[in-house]
Amino acid sequence: MQKKNATVHLLILDPSQNDAESLVSLLRNSGRATRAHRITSEEDLEETLKSGNWDLLLARDLEQEFNADAALAMIRRLDKDIPFILLTEQDSRERTTAIMKTGAQDTVPFGYNELLVLVTNRELAALEERRRRRVLESHLREAEQRCQLLLESSKDAIAYINDGMHIYANQSYMEFLGYDDIDDLICIPVLDTLTPDSQDKYKEFMKTFADKGEDGMTMNCTARRSDDHELNVTMAVSAATYDGEACTQIVLQPEHSDAELEEKLRQISSQDLLTGLFNRQYLMDALAQAIAKAGKDNETGALAYIALDNFLSMKGQVGIAGADLLLGDLAALLKEQTGDDLILARLSDDAFCLMGQPCDEKAMAAVAERTRKAIEDHLFDINGRTIQLTVSIGVAAITENSPKAEELMARAHTASSEVRKQEGHAQGNGVLVYNPADYETLDENNSVEAILKALENNRFRLLFQPIINLRGEGEEHYEAFVRMLDKDNEEVSPYDFLPPMGPSDTAIKIDRWVILQTIKQLSSHRSRGHDTRLFLNITAETLQDKTFTPWLSVALKAARLPGDSLVFQIREGDANNYMKQAKDFAKAVHELHCKVSIAQFGCALNPFNTLKHIDTDYVKIDGSFTEEIQKSDSAKEQVNEMVKSLQSAGKLTIIPLVENASVLATLWQAGVNYIQGYYLQAPVPEMNYDFGDS
Repeated sequence: MQKKNATVHLLILDPSQNDAESLVSLLRNSGRATRAHRITSEEDLEETLKSGNWDLLLARDLEQEFNADAALAMIRRLDKDIPFILLTEQDSRERTTAIMKTGAQDTVPFGYNELLVLVTNRELAALEERRRRRVLESHLREAEQRCQLLLESSKDAIAYINDGMHIYANQSYMEFLGYDDIDDLICIPVLDTLTPDSQDKYKEFMKTFADKGEDGMTMNCTARRSDDHELNVTMAVSAATYDGEACTQIVLQPEHSDAELEEKLRQISSQDLLTGLFNRQYLMDALAQAIAKAGKDNETGALAYIALDNFLSMKGQVGIAGADLLLGDLAALLKEQTGDDLILARLSDDAFCLMGQPCDEKAMAAVAERTRKAIEDHLFDINGRTIQLTVSIGVAAITENSPKAEELMARAHTASSEVRKQEGHAQGNGVLVYNPADYETLDENNSVEAILKALENNRFRLLFQPIINLRGEGEEHYEAFVRMLDKDNEEVSPYDFLPPMGPSDTAIKIDRWVILQTIKQLSSHRSRGHDTRLFLNITAETLQDKTFTPWLSVALKAARLPGDSLVFQIREGDANNYMKQAKDFAKAVHELHCKVSIAQFGCALNPFNTLKHIDTDYVKIDGSFTEEIQKSDSAKEQVNEMVKSLQSAGKLTIIPLVENASVLATLWQAGVNYIQGYYLQAPVPEMNYDFGDS
């Protein structure tokens, strides 16, 4: 699957170019693709803010002509939603309080790199949520407008009430009750539209609705029209909002004799026919509502996934009919153990589910343990044969931070499956509470350990993506990517598992494994008549490894592979952080006739400075430019100028992330040499692209 990393557009206010570069490198090394601009004056910031979209501003708290406080004041004046983080020279509570009162998000002492990365990630995540909320609010407004139109044109008689008074009614509702003008109905109590006999019934009904809050509750009553005619109606009520205020929606329909039948059909549609319990659809709908309630009212709940151990083996012993009898008896036992306060549903042949709100995972785990023991101790009599059952139960909390219903169910299912991995529970028969920290984060020791284990167990895979000459000269170039199979056999990048600051020897091991394997595959591929070159990405750790080029020389000779078949690709951020080492590296691999490429070019504050010091053959422009040239003429101009400058310096240019044909004409006109992206081919295990067709 293609991985999309949104580029962070970063503003830096720092009098030191070197310190600003170090901040860019810090974010890039933490896994953030970063494009940066260093602010040089008040006019520069104002023009920059007005001409582009920015995600973050890092400001040094130093004496300078245009200082941090002035920059923050300008962001507030222009009403820009840009997180502002002040990098202080010393930890001062008073300074932190003062700057946050004026609108900054946080302060971090300069040099506290790990803390800065954490704060940055937090603020970027919050910014993304705010942007998503604004989009959703826009969609909501549009939906409300469409809803209003639908209400006006609906044939159903619909009204909104607040504190028992009408605040809105559509044309059908007014006609139903005999009113000509909305002004005649507004502020008339609902009670005045009912007969005296129905008024007490209505009060009791609305009290029940307020307590239960179940949308779609209905009541049969008698309405009184404005001309005093009486109608037998069914009133349905639901929670709603009108003009942003909470209210109640009522729908009036002529009373039907089949209301009882409709209720029975509704019950049947939510019921498991074999056990009489709720079915999966009902449970998933209820779970979605519980998650929404937890988010809205901060009311926690809990979910238990009850899996039958060795169900298929048992089914083989008693047959299908016997299994049905067993499930019926088990459902009765579960109902007896769990009571009426919890929702009990059958999910599948061998799984049941229990949900409660309000509840917490500890209380649910206690219920689960009681249920587990009752099932273990119970002797099921199936056609004169005694059957014993055990269950593995996984419990997951429902909180305001819970994911969607399907993902939350997966958490409980995961915990249920993990029971068998617990000591003494190889056959199941246990209860386990899902802890997100155990499954959704990796500490540094575990992540490095996972990489080393994958290397030992041959769980690394190579993928190749073609790089096409846009001038149609038929050269064969590929970029090699490495993927690691994780514990779930999903493909991930092993580099993502490395802690931000190393350890260096693990990165070097990955690089060398990739290079060795690609050399072997490339040697075999070229022996079949292909004149192919491979781009190989290397880490900053390999740049600093003085033993690398002697090792590479031996590897090339052993594979009888010419050096010019390999292009070593260095990230721009690494090249700037380790300029001397990168310069020496480029010189050493050139002596072996290998080529050098700079990737993610254009993100540094002064990108062309890198090329003054490091002898490179290819330059791959950062993928964020590919996205921007499709949206902005100024971005097209910027790329055109960049390509011209690079080519005049004798560099071959590559544009990655080409996802559609529409961008090709722009790249052709810009004079780009090579393109790469999913439009041509996704990374695949074989070097099988037909370059003759490109």
